[in-house]
Amino acid sequence: MSPEIRPPGPLLADTITRLPEGAAGAVVVTGSHGGVYAAYVARRDGVRAVILNDAGVGKDDAGIGGLAWLDAAGMAAATVAAASADIGDAADMVARGIVSHANARAAALGVRPGQACAEAAALLEAAAMPEAPFAPLDETRRVETPPGARRPLVLVDSAALVKADADRGAVVVTGSHGALFGGDPRNALKADAALALFNDAGGGIGTTRLPALETRGIAAATVAASSARIGDARSTLEDGIVSALNARAAALGGRVGMRARDLVGLALHA
Repeated sequence: MSPEIRPPGPLLADTITRLPEGAAGAVVVTGSHGGVYAAYVARRDGVRAVILNDAGVGKDDAGIGGLAWLDAAGMAAATVAAASADIGDAADMVARGIVSHANARAAALGVRPGQACAEAAALLEAAAMPEAPFAPLDETRRVETPPGARRPLVLVDSAALVKADADRGAVVVTGSHGALFGGDPRNALKADAALALFNDAGGGIGTTRLPALETRGIAAATVAASSARIGDARSTLEDGIVSALNARAAALGGRVGMRARDLVGLALHA
């Protein structure tokens, strides 16, 4: 479907990494967090304007860090408060979401905090297509083998960068939120990892990947959004404090309140 004949209203995408046909030139409401990586994907894939979830804002305001990045890249963008609508669920964001932050380009169109997501999306239809240059992000996926480790350590700023075959049996540390999107347990993680870490996006639904991964035999945990920058796997690893975990992660010796790097160390040497 071309942008010229798409239905009225915003295009909905539970994750910005799986945009449906017709996204180029569209206003998109996405369940993805408002960090820089998600913002980059929106700009890369030709979106006109975007509304994301602020993921509880979190450490260093990472949950809204993509707004300033998109301003510089020529795109109007806003976030809705994670407390108002579920992260990972674009339909819920349109139905219940309340705008928490808007960049300068969106504000110039009338988008403001406290506004309903649906109203903001309608205003963003007037946004100009982005034309400012932007550079690709570097080092969004890294694979390391720490000394003495029995398995590789995979650091991915987005879970979309996990590789089903290459990352089987690895310890996977992501910058992604821990909410299961699309209601499909297969979306929890592409690979059958030994351990997977996510950001809890402020809590609540931000931990729903964990039971889905438990049923697949995969240890999994989240780190508190206040402790680590969402969208930044290195921060998950080095700064993160475990906020929730499934039974398999607990069996490795994991517990709420421990440092993510310590849980990762247990899994690397198990």
